[in-house]
Amino acid sequence: MREALFIKKNKDRWLRIQQMPSSDPDEMATDFIQLVDDLAYAKTFYPAGKVTGYINTQASRTYLDIYRNKKEESNKLAKFWKYDVPLTIRKHYKVILFTLIFFIVFFAIGFFTSRQDEDVARSFFGDQYVDSTQENIRNGNPFGIYEHGNPLFMWLGIMINNIAVSLRMFASGLALGIPSMIDLAKTGVMVGIFDQFFAGQGLGVDFWLVVFVHGTLEITAIVLAGAAGLIMGKSVLFPGTVKRITAFKQGAKDGTKIIIGLLPVFALAAFFEGFITRLYNDVSWLTTIIFILSVFFVIWYFVVWPVVLGRRMAQFIKEEEE
Repeated sequence: MREALFIKKNKDRWLRIQQMPSSDPDEMATDFIQLVDDLAYAKTFYPAGKVTGYINTQASRTYLDIYRNKKEESNKLAKFWKYDVPLTIRKHYKVILFTLIFFIVFFAIGFFTSRQDEDVARSFFGDQYVDSTQENIRNGNPFGIYEHGNPLFMWLGIMINNIAVSLRMFASGLALGIPSMIDLAKTGVMVGIFDQFFAGQGLGVDFWLVVFVHGTLEITAIVLAGAAGLIMGKSVLFPGTVKRITAFKQGAKDGTKIIIGLLPVFALAAFFEGFITRLYNDVSWLTTIIFILSVFFVIWYFVVWPVVLGRRMAQFIKEEEE
């Protein structure tokens, strides 16, 4: 068989394995066996052909997936948060980076617009909230709004609300991700206005040290939820070399992984807002430590660890090829 005909005959299956790898152990094993057969054939008839190296790479990746799944099948939940979520984030880092920049742009718009017109804050938060917060500032307790209410009910209410918002942002990906971006733009503007509201009173640093006790995790999760919706929308608009429905299924699957991975983050952020942020006057050292630890966690889990995992996989594949 000519090399071109061999490639044409198997190309669709190879692309499916490369771009839409199965998570089912039996299907992965079947794919691996077929790839090994293809590799043996290619080494026999096209030893110097590029297709031989390509098939070897795909076989190595499939073997890695099988090995990792087998090794950790006794603790699938831990594997999900340790490997699946970070690798999904690494896979879609360009979309996530775009979403973050998008959020920052609208944060800046909200911040500087509010700086020019103080009434912008009233239009977003309402007169009652603005007046009560200004009264708290005059009384030397600028973030007193967080001291009101039952901590337990606040935790549950905020957690349910934020999870509902994230699910809506993800589901909006069905509309090509446009509503997801609109929600994210509104959130960015709101946070920017909120920041300027305190910065205009000389409380810019305090805003970050207090509000972002819970806000570090909360805003990170909101941005990623918006990215999950955009990932699903992008899969429909730009399916690549696979069928649109196949690309959509993979985009929906990856977005779902991100959303599920964010559930504990939303729960912890809401817990901080309900129980910890209110302590900024009485136990300021604790709120500051939690803020710093939250920043380190976000950088490590959502930035550093996905890169580390991606490099480990690339190194493994390289070693297998050699």
